[in-house]
Amino acid sequence: MANVKQSLEEALKIEGAFAACLADSKSGMCLGSVGGNPAFNIETAAAANTEVVRSKMKAMSMLGIKDRIEDILITLGEQYHLIRPLTGKEGLFLYVALHRASANLAMARYKLSEVEKTLQV
Repeated sequence: MANVKQSLEEALKIEGAFAACLADSKSGMCLGSVGGNPAFNIETAAAANTEVVRSKMKAMSMLGIKDRIEDILITLGEQYHLIRPLTGKEGLFLYVALHRASANLAMARYKLSEVEKTLQV
């Protein structure tokens, strides 16, 4: 089992990844982060994307969908933002930002699921 820092460092090794964090959708706070740059603050992005996670959970509840979110993909012109709520850890999610030109989306989804399996919170 890997701790938060080790897991986030593994997430950052995903091809195309430039920032990753573990966030709490209840508070909007990052519990750990790696990467980013002056033009992209992963902690600010995670705080803003907590609303995306909350909205999807609310929509599922309103529709009576009794399932879990595996991941949420946001596709921008030059980036992918991949959000993966943690199974059995209500409110927590992994968030990875990737350069679209160099990322393999299927592989990124797979590798992020592997990071989740080893993450110990």
